[in-house]
Amino acid sequence: MKQIDRHYIDGAWRESIGQTEFDIENPATEQVIGTLKLGSAEDVDEAVSAARRAFPSYSRLNTAERSELLKALAKSVAARRDDLAQAMMQEMGAPYWMASTFQVDIGLGQVDVALEVLKSFQFEEQRGRFTVRHEPIGVCGLITPWNFPIMAIMCKLVPALATGCTVVLKPSEYSPLSAEILASAFHDAGYAPGVFNMVFGSGEVVGEAISGHRDITMVSITGSTRAGIAVAKRAAETVKRVHQELGGKSPNVILPSAPLEDAVTRGVKMMMLNSGQGCSLPSRMIVPNACMDEVKEIARKAAEDCAVGAPEGNVYLGPVANRNQFRKVQDLIASGISDGATLVVGGEGRPEGLDQGYFIRPTVFADTRPDMRIVREEIFGPVLVIQGYDDEEEALALALDTEYGLAAYVEAGTVEEGRVFANQIPAGQIAINGATPDLAAPFGGYKQSGNGREMGVFGFEAFLETKAVIVP
Repeated sequence: MKQIDRHYIDGAWRESIGQTEFDIENPATEQVIGTLKLGSAEDVDEAVSAARRAFPSYSRLNTAERSELLKALAKSVAARRDDLAQAMMQEMGAPYWMASTFQVDIGLGQVDVALEVLKSFQFEEQRGRFTVRHEPIGVCGLITPWNFPIMAIMCKLVPALATGCTVVLKPSEYSPLSAEILASAFHDAGYAPGVFNMVFGSGEVVGEAISGHRDITMVSITGSTRAGIAVAKRAAETVKRVHQELGGKSPNVILPSAPLEDAVTRGVKMMMLNSGQGCSLPSRMIVPNACMDEVKEIARKAAEDCAVGAPEGNVYLGPVANRNQFRKVQDLIASGISDGATLVVGGEGRPEGLDQGYFIRPTVFADTRPDMRIVREEIFGPVLVIQGYDDEEEALALALDTEYGLAAYVEAGTVEEGRVFANQIPAGQIAINGATPDLAAPFGGYKQSGNGREMGVFGFEAFLETKAVIVP
């Protein structure tokens, strides 16, 4: 049984002041594999004090010095790639291939991007009689989720460090094993004490303490829209900057000119990635009514091709990450059936042969209505809904009919046709014809999907304050 009862504060592991224990559960077996001692507001105070003490000296390091530290961090994390992947297999049920590539490797990719940005980023520039200075904003609170634990941490931590900020991190209590390993990697990278601090805990206690702390000048959260709203309300009391990457219900519009089998198959496989636990995954497939029957058959075959099982095996998806998520997804699948949607494949219950663990059958619904819960709510599981349209005007209307605006996908006969359609969708990032992610491209949302952007130079801007110095 693994026991985590310490937080990483001021360059060392310190025993938790908070005494509440949280069970660490393996979602593939439903077995408790350890306990986590949750932090308190007092633990956050200690971490913030350490970050505040470290800020003056760390913020004055030049870009070359910060670059060398980032390289050391990347080397230290890369040396633990297997350990991190194994930890995520245990705590969230991610298959090894998923945990090592989409989690660790993409996280490490953030360092490569930051190093490139640092080569040319102008922290000071002259404009006429005034100088514009882009200065590190200060002590930053980072609140990260359980679905992409290492990638989400690195997307925030790397630009914060690159710009000269010090940080207090609250990783999800559902994914503490990988976070502990990452903190050990940081410890060995050579940063001064207090630059990086990590406090385990719940959103209601540690997250609230970070959001409202007077000595934290900026909070960056990736999580649900509900959590983002709570953080923003608490942060408003001290008028701090809030950066939010929140929920999504992303449309995947397949235009009549697109190669249907490739587009539908790709859309299904992308939706099932990480067991459907991704805020930017293409959860609403919008297709021509004229080919709906063909779409259903292609989608059924693609979903059945997504092998489900224990993360140690040769599978495409493992379980969802915890009991609460399992219950939520099952409830939404049941609502789709009761609301009259056509169940193309999947449905309630576990896949055949899996009687234990939070495994969910890859599920596809068609013949859906815009008012159905499965169409409107973020399910966060391996569930795809298909909507039909008669013309492109209706396709666009369906794509826009959501309170979210994090991502969108467009499949078309040509890239230019896809670009014309994509430009009409209010979403932070849109992929055309299966375009793979670019780690330097801005990522973030419109509407209730949040505000601010991560990745590349756009991620730097979140952690910088702008000053004008005017001379006679």
